[in-house]
Amino acid sequence: MLFGQSVFQSVLERLKTQDETVEDDAEAPAAHRVASLSTGFAFDVMEGVSVASQRIGEAYFDNLEHEAAAGRLEKPGPLLPPEPVMPDHLTRTAPQEVTAELAISATDTPLTLGEKRRAFARANHPDGVALPFRDNATKRMMLANLLIDEALRRLR
Repeated sequence: MLFGQSVFQSVLERLKTQDETVEDDAEAPAAHRVASLSTGFAFDVMEGVSVASQRIGEAYFDNLEHEAAAGRLEKPGPLLPPEPVMPDHLTRTAPQEVTAELAISATDTPLTLGEKRRAFARANHPDGVALPFRDNATKRMMLANLLIDEALRRLR
């Protein structure tokens, strides 16, 4: 802090005073400044909210001035996400259908049953499907876990 100000604030104050002296001496351009950049840009953002941040959704249209001059531009409406479609496998919630999908046999070991459980969960876990289909996914997962747990109990 320099004299009760941060370094950044003191730099801004110095730039303000330089701008005032440049306005007084307009015919002598400053050699240390880049001609295309002005300190007003940084100052405007720091003093208040920048103009571009007030119109986030319209920033694209600022670059279409030549098209706007030719005719009226219509702003596109908000894009709605497509309606989710239920995968075919989630419609099969009967115990016989889930049993057929798992294909549990007498030759299965605890290792193969664990692999079947993980593979089934990857495709059917309720956290991995759209909200309207979670009930079906939950039913399928409950049935699959019940069937696999039963098969593991029989192996022991």
